[in-house]
Amino acid sequence: MHHHTRHRARKLAVQAIYQWQMTQDSIDQITSQFLTEVNPKKVDLNYFSEIVNGVAKYVIELDHQMQPVLDRAVSSLDMVELAVLRLALYELIHRLDVPYKVVINEALNLTKIFGSVDGFKYVNGVLDKLAKRLRSDETK
Repeated sequence: MHHHTRHRARKLAVQAIYQWQMTQDSIDQITSQFLTEVNPKKVDLNYFSEIVNGVAKYVIELDHQMQPVLDRAVSSLDMVELAVLRLALYELIHRLDVPYKVVINEALNLTKIFGSVDGFKYVNGVLDKLAKRLRSDETK
């Protein structure tokens, strides 16, 4: 059950991060809105809150870490792919308990659900480079 509740938390988190990126509304307002609409038995709400708040708190650091492995400016990325990349990068940096392969696999699945047809290929390439740099011991 833990895997499924975490997956659902990430799925909601991508939507919340996307909304935050598009509207610039307060992250607390967006988080509250999402939390009132979900079944707490089916979603790891603590994980959802941690990811969304963590991305908002560390967005400058996340974008700074991401930029060297991108082929374009962060600002020109597709908004769905950006939300997924920020979420996954947050996990790579701040959730060392989550194996990098799980982070990448979840990100690819989320991109396939919400992103463009081939968006997952771009996300995979970026996260692969980031994982090798940020989790070098684990990726060897």
